[in-house]
Amino acid sequence: MVDALLALAALSLAYVAAGLIGGSIPANPDWRPSSGGVTIYLESNGVHTDLVVPVTAAGIDWRGLIRPEDIGDPRYAAYDHLAIGWGEARFYRETPHWADVRVMTALHAVLGSDETLLHVEHIPAPQIGPDVRPIALNRAQYRRLAAFIAESFAPTGTKGRPKIFRGYDNFDAFYSAFGRYDALMTCNSWTGDALRSAGVRVGRWTPFAVTVIGWF
Repeated sequence: MVDALLALAALSLAYVAAGLIGGSIPANPDWRPSSGGVTIYLESNGVHTDLVVPVTAAGIDWRGLIRPEDIGDPRYAAYDHLAIGWGEARFYRETPHWADVRVMTALHAVLGSDETLLHVEHIPAPQIGPDVRPIALNRAQYRRLAAFIAESFAPTGTKGRPKIFRGYDNFDAFYSAFGRYDALMTCNSWTGDALRSAGVRVGRWTPFAVTVIGWF
């Protein structure tokens, strides 16, 4: 029993070390913030990261995919930004607050799951602070980011749309998504992948929130 616990502790430490190293090696090292383009935001609660994008910008209009009728109160769709994150379905839906985390739910996600969701909140432009960082993209970079996000939605619902699930409140919803969640491909890895696809400087592997937001 003691040997098993020591092995688990060693494996956990190795995972954390690998994640911090991977997150410190830059992809797109020559990227610099743009002026006159599109400002997005990176939000972190210390564990999970979201990308916040404008509802309409640079020829991208999310209202065809993310509709007012998808949320409990369509009036919230009047807000001009969307906070979008990706994660494991069971963990997402059963953990509205971090106080609700259950060991078995977290273990299920870490060991791997093919059931993933995108969580979308209708919000006003966030206030910049320690947990909210602006990222200035040019129009081409933003379009690449938007394409990555759009391609993460899985059209498993009716009329070629993603399947929609009730959110935590009246201003958010979950959508069926592509991708497998595990210890290597976490919610923060998805955020890092999205930013890398746009050409933004960020870590090569970003399994933790700090390995994403630490770049901005």
